[in-house]
Amino acid sequence: MAQQVNPPRGMRDVLPAEKAKRERALAVIRDVYRRHGFDEVEAPALEEIGRLHSGIGGDNEKLSYSVLKRGLTNGDLQTAASVDDPMLLADLGLRYDLTVPLARFYATNQASLPAVFRALHTGPVWRAERPQKGRYRQFTQCDIDILGEAGPVAELELLAATSDVIDALGLADTTIRINDRRILNRLLETWGVPAERTEAAMITIDKLDKIGVDGVVAELAERGVTTEGLGATFGSLATAGWNLLDGEPPAWLDVVAYGDLLALRAALPAARIEFDPMLVRGMGYYTGTIFEITHPGSGGSIGGGGRYDGMLGRFLGRDVPAVGFSLGFERVIDLLPEAPADRDAVALLVDGDVPAEVQLAAKRAELAAGRRARLERARKNRRGQLEALAGEGFGAVRVLTADGLSEPRPLG
Repeated sequence: MAQQVNPPRGMRDVLPAEKAKRERALAVIRDVYRRHGFDEVEAPALEEIGRLHSGIGGDNEKLSYSVLKRGLTNGDLQTAASVDDPMLLADLGLRYDLTVPLARFYATNQASLPAVFRALHTGPVWRAERPQKGRYRQFTQCDIDILGEAGPVAELELLAATSDVIDALGLADTTIRINDRRILNRLLETWGVPAERTEAAMITIDKLDKIGVDGVVAELAERGVTTEGLGATFGSLATAGWNLLDGEPPAWLDVVAYGDLLALRAALPAARIEFDPMLVRGMGYYTGTIFEITHPGSGGSIGGGGRYDGMLGRFLGRDVPAVGFSLGFERVIDLLPEAPADRDAVALLVDGDVPAEVQLAAKRAELAAGRRARLERARKNRRGQLEALAGEGFGAVRVLTADGLSEPRPLG
């Protein structure tokens, strides 16, 4: 019986054409962010389990993969089961995002880094998601972060750089949605939500797009929030827009935070920026400005982030301001068109008995001319072979026989 050969559920094999597309996009992203002054870093895929479960990762902590300790005994398993504490069995975990590892990276290496550090970090992350279209258990993130800058210029740099990335990738009609956790905190205060339930209430509000107003109101009621008239309040908040300082500001508005958002919008006049007082961003570590970028062709945001001034203090014992943005790489890739054929990529079809050294010499001649080259045995179904080569991005084909090499023939 043949063995199961599919990848693990929620994970994917990436075929050559798709891999090439992803690498081209990554090259664009890296180039733009580097030109904006961000330096690329790399951190391990594994972090200490206590750090990943320190309460700053929101619901993603529940989705993290743990790595069992080496040398566990049956007694260890029984002890962990008796106290219902699986963390007794694990000392490491796979990262579920790039922000927590970056904070640890900065705490470890701060002496070798500038006072204001602009980091670019890309790589795979893992979450035990329920697999579905567009949601995987292993996926790539592209993050930029500015550590050590408390002023709004940090947010401006992040949004300006990311807007340039979006333009360089050829994506139009994007919208930046922004809010501030200080506004959300004030809003929940006016609803009578106790401070110890604030984070839970935000997690519920973050589900608004998925379960609707009625679902959010019902879940808030289960969490002890007084919800009388809350449905109508949601409706008015959804249309609040940018006119909240015209006349008497609403009681729930943090005027200082809202003023910061107005200044942010004024500094980016070319961007389409919307104020959304219901924007939450699920991570528990956000402390100030939060933002998302949406695209009409995507089912959700294609990136987001915010200010997380409290995180580094947990590792350093002193506060360091920080703000970051994560580009939703998988969703961005889904929006990109297929790349045109590479006119400098040529396939050499070997037809008949051609000595190996002749084949290699022909290939080396193409490489010396600056072209990508592949040797491939000519098939009987030449049309199908040429279509396949065109689909793989080759722009031309030449036929190599014992009599010599044909002139290039364009593909596609």
